[in-house]
Amino acid sequence: MKPNIGIMAKLFLWYFVLVSIFYGTIVILFIHIQEIVRISEEVVNQNYRISTASKKLIDSLLWMEENISKYDLLKKEDYKEHFVSAQREFEENLNNILTLPSEREASESVWRGIYHDYLAHVPPAYGAAEETESAHALWIPVEIINGWIQRISRARTKNEQEIESEMRRLNRRGRTAVQYGMVGLAVSILVGLLGTYFLTHSMNRPLRELRKGIGSISRKGLSDPIPILTKDELGQLAAAFNEMAQRLKEEERMRSDFVSMLSHEIRTPLTSIRESVNLIAEEVMGPVNERQRRFLTIASDEITRISELLNHLMQISRLEAGLIEIDPKPLDPHAFVIGSVHRMAPAAEAKGISLESDVPPGLPRVKGDADHLQQVLLNLVGNAIKFSPRGKAVSVRVEIVEEEGGEKVRFSVSDAGPGIPEDEQGLIFYKYYRASGVRQQVDGVGLGLSISKQIVEAHGGAIWVKSQVGSGSTFGFTLPVLREG
Repeated sequence: MKPNIGIMAKLFLWYFVLVSIFYGTIVILFIHIQEIVRISEEVVNQNYRISTASKKLIDSLLWMEENISKYDLLKKEDYKEHFVSAQREFEENLNNILTLPSEREASESVWRGIYHDYLAHVPPAYGAAEETESAHALWIPVEIINGWIQRISRARTKNEQEIESEMRRLNRRGRTAVQYGMVGLAVSILVGLLGTYFLTHSMNRPLRELRKGIGSISRKGLSDPIPILTKDELGQLAAAFNEMAQRLKEEERMRSDFVSMLSHEIRTPLTSIRESVNLIAEEVMGPVNERQRRFLTIASDEITRISELLNHLMQISRLEAGLIEIDPKPLDPHAFVIGSVHRMAPAAEAKGISLESDVPPGLPRVKGDADHLQQVLLNLVGNAIKFSPRGKAVSVRVEIVEEEGGEKVRFSVSDAGPGIPEDEQGLIFYKYYRASGVRQQVDGVGLGLSISKQIVEAHGGAIWVKSQVGSGSTFGFTLPVLREG
């Protein structure tokens, strides 16, 4: 059973997942960047300071050792001052190292050991040669200084190794951050694309089915139920559409049943009225004068018109119910069209219309019910004569066309009438519909084209119209070619 998730819930869920991945990636990147900053600060504030200070310590010790050697050799007092200056610089740099946080927290370290050794070998009241018994009391022994230099060099090398290790660690952190960022970006793009695809797919499928249903109503007036693919708002819309389509079918069936029943009930009294009028007109009931005969003729014509209307109503009811049987037989298009044109010639001559036919010889035969198909062609030619102005021409044409499904024979009737607006061309094949430009000019109820459409489609063909306001219309239908053998 499909979960009942609405469109807004789907959009919110997709957005939440996308935002969660995006901000999760940002958080991971922030953690790595914070660690990179911490490592960088540690290297700069500790290891780099140790490296700089240790180099200065070695330089100070070497300077102290050089001044001892020079004083012993030259006995100049200036070397004592230089020694004291180097000693003070040594103390200053050593204190700089010992004030680092890592050295304050460590109970024992190389630098503290050097510091304690230094305090043990510092001459008393250094720098005041006159208060000492000998000049050598000012000096730190050269052996001790060399030992300190070696210890500081080893500590400095170890510090350089720590710097190298931290830089590698920094590099690994940077690469990891880049990898996480790229993965997060790729996952965000993938989730965005997949979410967009699934959302579009889940919304497009029911919309496509709904469009099919609406198109079916536009073409046929009715629609079969469309599948309900989701349980969201689009699924509810599809269910409402199916309910509407079912009600339209029921109303159409009730209307067809009512029209069929009414037509059948009216035919009996109408037949009696027509026979009575004919008997009176034939003077069976006694002589009639000219004025009475004229009115009887009018009544007979109107009764005939009503009878034809009832026949059309009953015929379309039978077509919709599938009660009219089609008896298909091989049909020669040339003989079929020429016979229909001859039957309509008197009507065309009465209105001053030139009726033309273009039927090439050697056309392949079609399979169809001659009586029903002739009704279609006579209806199209009759409409063309009815709507064409006096003195114009109506053309009937037959040709072979290549369409989807193979060769077909196309019958078309062209007139010089007022034309049909484009927005009404899809409606004129509906029952009872009449174009707006002819409703007040020509009698009729709009059943002829609907009957013609159902007859043609029952033969496996299609009926169509091409028209432009002010330039006439062309109605036609196609029938499949009969495959011999």
